[in-house]
Amino acid sequence: MIGIIGFGRFGKLMAAYLAKDFAVKIYNRSDKASEIREIGAVPADLADVCAQKVVILSVPISKMQEYLQNISPLLRKDAVVADVCSVKVYPLQWMKELLPETVSILASHPMFGPDSAADSLHDRKIVLCRERMDDARYEKIKSWMTAKGMIVIESTAEEHDRQIAVSLSLTHFIGRSLEEFGAKELIIDTEGYKRLLHILGVVSHDTWQLFSDMNRYNPYAKEKREAFMRAMQQTEEKLKS
Repeated sequence: MIGIIGFGRFGKLMAAYLAKDFAVKIYNRSDKASEIREIGAVPADLADVCAQKVVILSVPISKMQEYLQNISPLLRKDAVVADVCSVKVYPLQWMKELLPETVSILASHPMFGPDSAADSLHDRKIVLCRERMDDARYEKIKSWMTAKGMIVIESTAEEHDRQIAVSLSLTHFIGRSLEEFGAKELIIDTEGYKRLLHILGVVSHDTWQLFSDMNRYNPYAKEKREAFMRAMQQTEEKLKS
């Protein structure tokens, strides 16, 4: 019933939850058949995965156009295709351009990951950007999410990317900068410093590719990042006065 393309850290998390309620088939470029079976899903080839009613792409955004071109002729005419990228403007644009017009599209961004949602989806946020999907299908998907305790945020792709450029991209930029600085635990510390180290801990579990992609493919990330660096410089100048 559900096909998932990609079995990385998030793909594995998503598949584990979905497999509790649905039949799930998963395609991954490298062989992870044993891991897929362990969570109750079925390893399958790309054509089989694309034959399912719902197809979810859990792939790096830098690979998404390639995958969309490959799966387009393999999809059912009435399929729902969703993505889970951390940016939304470009993925939604590509899905509209490269997928058949009969296919329903749901751009999504789960605001959680393998660490924060390891035990439960309760109170975890997910952003949905609905595109050419009938009410019945959309409400069915949304109802499953709310039944799991998830907080559904409905948004346009543009508004999502504007806000996420600060709440995610800028946060990761600060975390990566702390890593470059060499921030570490200290005996003489403060609660504020501990919070900074928490940011460092969060980003250290994610790949550099994810960090690069969330900045490269978010049309608002650069301006927010540069505005933050200007603010830092202005603060430095005030100390000199």
